[in-house]
Amino acid sequence: MHNAESNQKVGTAVTDVHSVSLPTLDQISAERPDKPEEACGVFAVLAADQPVANLTYFGLYALQHRGQESAGIAVFDAEPGEAARPQVRMHKDMGLVSQVFDQSVLERLPGQLAIGHNRYSTTGSSKACNAQPVLLNTRLGPLAFAHNGNLVNAGELREAIAADIPEAEFTSTTDSELIAFAIQHAVNQGLGWEAAIREAASRCRGAFSLVIGTPEGLYALRDGHGIRPLVFGHMGELSEAQWVVSSETCGLDIIGASFDGDVEPGEIMHFRLGDPEPSRSRWITEPAKLCVFEMIYFARPDSRFFGESLYSYRVRIGEVLARETPVAADIVIGVPDSGIPAAIGYSQHSGIPFGDGLIKNRYVGRTFIQPTQAMREAGIRVKLNPLPDVLAGKRVVVIDDSIVRGTTSRKLVAAIRDAGATEVHMRISSPPVTHPCFYGIDTDTQDQLIAARLTLEEIAAHLGVDSLAYLSKEGMVEAAQANAGHFCTACFDGAYPIEMDESVSGSKLMLEPKGIAATV
Repeated sequence: MHNAESNQKVGTAVTDVHSVSLPTLDQISAERPDKPEEACGVFAVLAADQPVANLTYFGLYALQHRGQESAGIAVFDAEPGEAARPQVRMHKDMGLVSQVFDQSVLERLPGQLAIGHNRYSTTGSSKACNAQPVLLNTRLGPLAFAHNGNLVNAGELREAIAADIPEAEFTSTTDSELIAFAIQHAVNQGLGWEAAIREAASRCRGAFSLVIGTPEGLYALRDGHGIRPLVFGHMGELSEAQWVVSSETCGLDIIGASFDGDVEPGEIMHFRLGDPEPSRSRWITEPAKLCVFEMIYFARPDSRFFGESLYSYRVRIGEVLARETPVAADIVIGVPDSGIPAAIGYSQHSGIPFGDGLIKNRYVGRTFIQPTQAMREAGIRVKLNPLPDVLAGKRVVVIDDSIVRGTTSRKLVAAIRDAGATEVHMRISSPPVTHPCFYGIDTDTQDQLIAARLTLEEIAAHLGVDSLAYLSKEGMVEAAQANAGHFCTACFDGAYPIEMDESVSGSKLMLEPKGIAATV
């Protein structure tokens, strides 16, 4: 945690809690996963007489899949020392939630309002100063801020903020800090909290789902297209008004909170202690464009979208995939964990038996230890190990949710053949990824995406499979049982819903000083 910088930004409103040192991602293997990498997770609790830091810990624990680089919690004290200026305590550091927090740290975070964040870097490199929440002081008291998404006008906004606030000290290289500064500036210019949040949001282009802690309660906000998800619920009786906001419903489930609904695209919600209903208002109206990869891969299968769990959706896309791309085979296996529901659906529709042909080490984190050269050559077996008893002598259909670069898939196919499979047929439960994402998911530059460079036949030859087929875009949307226009599918078709600056397509590190390289 950047101790001095945090205290400097929020003055006496913030008390820094001791932070332990953990390995940085510079120590992680240079070989990145062959998947679109995670978004971030945000979580917030507003509740009297509850251990809000502990509840936020568990919420972030449930959202760990959305980011494993850093975690943080900021808590507004239940008994402010002076009117409208409560004390805010924060703890954040590099690492998994279970590494960053323990019970002794959580006990030093008392209060009634907590803002939490898990980070995967999409703008700004992976280092301690970029961990969230962001804390700033304003004329109306402290502001705690957490962001999931990515702005496409970050360079332009930074120049504007620097002009608006010449004394601003940028302590990170993230677009998230810029949004927080925009809110601070609007408040200090005389606006109230909601008007300031509305004004700041209007200056932002891109994807942003936000939770914002203030002395007047908790605010939640989504960009006009609602590209990244955000849901809310309550604990106990509504009359108690104990509110929870989470990136996904699995964050509500883990602490026993109800799922009351979505923060709608372009909506600001304001939650107050003692109010049985939050206030809701639209700050902008645009077509809904939820990231379809949230449905296919990112969000947890037990999280609910469009009235059902994503597990049900992923089984259905497997059924559609089997209908579109049949093949004669003896067994269907899924690549754990995200490929398994689609594999079950493929099996159910095709009549080919489903089996567990791959065993995964399900430790949620990433190893900081470099493998030996021999292990690197084996590659996939660090995380996935094939079962020869299941695969030997079989014609195997392998179901995975996506292929980005093809490096892991190629090693996986080789491992399955080494286990004795006579044929390997790969089926992908999404269309080919041909374009990078600029809205909060790290999908590489276009020249690194295998489907943007090679034909279907060339990809099949590169992977070493007997056949390869992808789910059609139409089948993907059909399985969602929702309006096709409700989704952002830019990574499959290049139809970006938000206009962006040319510089955005260059690097997620656009705000870094020259010479700083990405660590992921």
